[in-house]
Amino acid sequence: MARLVLLLLGADYLRQRWRGLFITGCVWLLAGIVIFIDALDGALYFPIEFFAYLFLIEGLATLIIATTGVGGQRVLRFTKGTFAVVAAALILAGHHHGHFVLSMIFGALFLADGLLQCASAYVVAFPRWRQTFAAGVAEILLAIFFFQPYPTNYVGTLPYCLGLFLMLAGAKLIMLARRVKGLAATPAPDAGPAGAIEPERLVSMTGEPIGDGPRTPPPSASIGSAASRISDTGPAIQTWFEGPPSDDERVLTVHVWTPTGSSKAPIVRHRVIDRYIAAVDVNGVISTGHAALETAEGIYISLYPNADIDRSPDQFGRTLRATPDNNVPGQYQPSYAIESVAWCPATVQVRIRNYNAAALARFWSEYRQDATYNLTYRNCSSSVSAALEAAVEGVFGRLYGERAGWRALVRLLATPELWVASQIRKRAITMAWTPGLTLDYARAMSMLADPRPFGWWTMWQAAIGRMRALRRQWRKQDAAAPASGSDVEADSQAIDITQTNVEDK
Repeated sequence: MARLVLLLLGADYLRQRWRGLFITGCVWLLAGIVIFIDALDGALYFPIEFFAYLFLIEGLATLIIATTGVGGQRVLRFTKGTFAVVAAALILAGHHHGHFVLSMIFGALFLADGLLQCASAYVVAFPRWRQTFAAGVAEILLAIFFFQPYPTNYVGTLPYCLGLFLMLAGAKLIMLARRVKGLAATPAPDAGPAGAIEPERLVSMTGEPIGDGPRTPPPSASIGSAASRISDTGPAIQTWFEGPPSDDERVLTVHVWTPTGSSKAPIVRHRVIDRYIAAVDVNGVISTGHAALETAEGIYISLYPNADIDRSPDQFGRTLRATPDNNVPGQYQPSYAIESVAWCPATVQVRIRNYNAAALARFWSEYRQDATYNLTYRNCSSSVSAALEAAVEGVFGRLYGERAGWRALVRLLATPELWVASQIRKRAITMAWTPGLTLDYARAMSMLADPRPFGWWTMWQAAIGRMRALRRQWRKQDAAAPASGSDVEADSQAIDITQTNVEDK
């Protein structure tokens, strides 16, 4: 997550605040150590019920807004929300069985993640796989720690986890602060490499040439399509958007051919496997899908092997290893129009309006010098994901311009897609980038680069709109009521007169 924060806010933004980050990291690290040690002696001073209620609120809020996600985002949100609610319920139950079940859940999660990380690191054997394998072993040891009752008989499960989280988060903040302190200044957005892209073709999300001045909302944006904050010292600054980009906006597009969508024959469905790894058709042929990236400035990144790799089931396991003996010559496709005609149109497209065209041009001018292809380590999906990370360099911080303060960091950390993107990235770099993971990663990054209103805000707007519609409907009914009421009154008077005449007779 720290890498994504650095990437989205930019080195210039964080370098100006490295002392604050360093102090915050030290405080979190110290608090984590204190909370963890406090849980070891069995006499808890930790306000466990207070944090249980926070867990409950967080879980319910995540479940309510989970429907606003797409694909893997929705699954991760539902998983996170459900786990938080269950954990809070077990803590508030207040008896031994609740703490025992919670410890077993934490232990099972750490064990599953550790085993998966160790297995994928050993099978794929990507660079630095030994460090990843060691991290998986550490997770397995943590799982054993949660499974056994010593020293608090399962009562200290939540303080253990919170202490570990604060210690790890604090250490990462300290490393981030030390890293950004020594970083060089980010090149100006219009200082792209010679011959890569002409400076006049580099445009911002507003459609204007990229520069250091404040940004204004695009002329084509309607009042209700984007939110801005107004400052007394400058023009309006666009800080979030509603909905995806319009057709007339200059955008970065991630094209994804899913394994199921690119298969030529009917497939045998395996829900998770054919979504994120590969699809197998009725003839036993494996389809892994494809991914590409395209920008309005003319960049098209689509890496493909010169010759098709043998993907039969008996050879597929060997080709999974990210070793040099599996490197094959590759080629970059010229354009999406040519590739889609030669193969088939992309299954899904993700469009991002706010991207750093100059940073992407610098990345592409260097990356395209090597066309080596490796099925798990340097494939189409890893190329697109690396290019996407280059394209979002500093874009969140530049939304706020020179007025960006700590509010921008808090806003980024409070965005659920940051956690989603970090989890997807962690799983991809410990296994392999696939078109399915790239699709979910691009969707999450699009929500970070083009910030949307929070889920609560969206739901509140929907509720207000519904209430206004009901009020208009009620007003129409009230306007029609007097006429109906007068008719009823006249009929009532006629009945009274008739009754009076009958009595007189």
